[in-house]
Amino acid sequence: MLLTPFFNPLGVVVIGVSKHPAKLGFGLARNLVKSGYRGAVHFVSPAGGTLLGRPVHTDLSAVPDPVDLAVLLIPAPLVPETLKACAARGIRAVVIGSGGFRETGPEGAALEEECLHVARAHDVRLIGPNCVGLINTHLPLDTTFLPPPGPPVGDIAFISHSGAICAVVIDWARGQGFGLSHLISLGNQVDLCETDLLAPVAADPETHVLTLYLEGLTDGRRFVAEATRVSRQKPILALKVGRSEGGRRAVASHTGALAGREAAYDAAFRRAGVIRAETSEGLFDWARALAWCPLPQGPRVAVLTNAGGPGVTAADALDDRGLAMAELSDATREALAALLPPAAGLHNPVDMLASASPEQYAESLRLLLADPGVDSVMIILPPPPMSSAGAVARAVIPVLYGAGKPVVVALMGERMIQEAVEYFRAARVPEYRFPERAAAALAVLSQRAGYLSRPPAEPVTFSDTRAETVEAILVDAVPGETGFLDPVTAAAVLAAYGVPVAMPVLARTVAEAGAQAQAMGFPVALKVAGDLPHKSDAGGVLLGLADERSVAEGFETILRNVGAAMPGLAVPGVYVQRMARGGQEVIVGAVQDAQFGALAMFGAGGVEVEGLRDVAFALAPLTQHEAEEMMEKTWAGRKLKGYRNLPPADRAAALDTLLRVARLAADVPAIAEVEVNPLRVLPEGQGAVAVDVRVRVNRDHADT
Repeated sequence: MLLTPFFNPLGVVVIGVSKHPAKLGFGLARNLVKSGYRGAVHFVSPAGGTLLGRPVHTDLSAVPDPVDLAVLLIPAPLVPETLKACAARGIRAVVIGSGGFRETGPEGAALEEECLHVARAHDVRLIGPNCVGLINTHLPLDTTFLPPPGPPVGDIAFISHSGAICAVVIDWARGQGFGLSHLISLGNQVDLCETDLLAPVAADPETHVLTLYLEGLTDGRRFVAEATRVSRQKPILALKVGRSEGGRRAVASHTGALAGREAAYDAAFRRAGVIRAETSEGLFDWARALAWCPLPQGPRVAVLTNAGGPGVTAADALDDRGLAMAELSDATREALAALLPPAAGLHNPVDMLASASPEQYAESLRLLLADPGVDSVMIILPPPPMSSAGAVARAVIPVLYGAGKPVVVALMGERMIQEAVEYFRAARVPEYRFPERAAAALAVLSQRAGYLSRPPAEPVTFSDTRAETVEAILVDAVPGETGFLDPVTAAAVLAAYGVPVAMPVLARTVAEAGAQAQAMGFPVALKVAGDLPHKSDAGGVLLGLADERSVAEGFETILRNVGAAMPGLAVPGVYVQRMARGGQEVIVGAVQDAQFGALAMFGAGGVEVEGLRDVAFALAPLTQHEAEEMMEKTWAGRKLKGYRNLPPADRAAALDTLLRVARLAADVPAIAEVEVNPLRVLPEGQGAVAVDVRVRVNRDHADT
């Protein structure tokens, strides 16, 4: 069924109206009537009579046409039968505002499931239960029971998991001078969820930006797929709350330990082109900029101010956000010199001094916007001592029309700037109280422009990767108690995906260890065999052994160390492995996330990876751009290009390994975690070698 009746119904029936002004049923009826909705409005209540000049029907079957949307505010136990009555009446769209369902406990959850069963059996779609309803300001339509007045008409849609936040946002919008196109409270999401509403809301030409308040996602993979399509049409901003890692699952690898729930959400939003807001305030700060400003052509920002301190603050904030201070052309500086006092600062930030007039603000802004080296402008406007902020606003606003470049205003102060506030809001110019907020808004505009400038790309594939080979290896594998494969099997899994591996060989005796070391060539490493997550912590790893005598002594040392650290641990022997020389160490890994699937990781390797946390995550499989971006986000990835006396390493080989490990995790979901730590990236042109490989299969596979 199409969702049109939720957004543009022919007629609405409210079931459960009340004549008592203190009841929610009265508030809902009042809002619907006062919203100016031009379709048919019907009321149903056993009490009958009239309400707000309209008849109140005692039975839904008596409601005349047209009616295709029902809003329910009735006791929860009555909802299933009422849904059947809606279906019999031909109503296929229902908003359940009633509470008393899953949020109350097991009985409420069972009742909620019954509602879903009835709805599916009768082809009825549901929003709610336990929600405050929805608003379409342009239709107009208000099916909420929230206190009036409703939100101003605007171009920002708000979809929320929280009903209380909806009431706050309406009031906030009025106070901050922006309007909403849609407001949708999802409640318990027994049927329709945030993902279902993305496309129909984005299809509304009056909606320029979608904002989401999320407490989670119903289906992470489906959300990513849908948001990826929608975000190419309209920007999507999301405030995802509940960042605590308290519920993180138990994992044993560095990758799994670092891949918390929020890292997965961050990666999913990046893949889908969703901009993740940091705060509730930021959500709408950024939404206003995206709704009202053109996108910049690049990251270069000019700052126009009448005070030096705020200009420096802005420069710092822009740098923190990854933007660049524009280099003004000679022609621009010459024109500014002719316009401003001799003591004015003509470089960026442009400091016009405290005496700056409204006309100087306007003409300076015109010059900056005309400079080809400027992509966007931040105006800083504390209350000017010689004029008024309102006068400056009136002067600069005409310059903005047709400028083609984004301009935001750091309008600093409170009481003395209110006239300017009203002027800028009426002209749809984003204004913020401090430069840091203005810089954040410009950064989001740049982020959006960068996203749209990259054409959609497919994840990298390889002709020499063999998922069927890995699956065959896993069929015969015998994982340990924690699900990890032995190092030889784990290395074979990576090798099947084209990852160069320093293959370990199991030695059960001192003699075997010496013979293996001799055969593969010195120097070698010895690593204890057995189901031991952090071998080096137990003294189970020795490196750089250069001859048979040191191998023999090392074998005995490892057995003593591990025996003392882990009494009773079964140790079948020691792995012998040829050591790679030179280069740099990084970590490459992937872990399965319950919501989003495989999540790839890249970063600083070695034993301190969890302490350093120099890591980046992205959804697997990876595009070339995503893999390169992961490496650029980390110091470990950047220094592969060389740093001071550190020569360049084979960055291309590291990139190839990252892409292959990500593809492995995506192709073979039976692999719960895979980690190469360290991946030794050899000098430029010499490749990379996986030194230590860990693979854990999920419990379902391990039990088969």
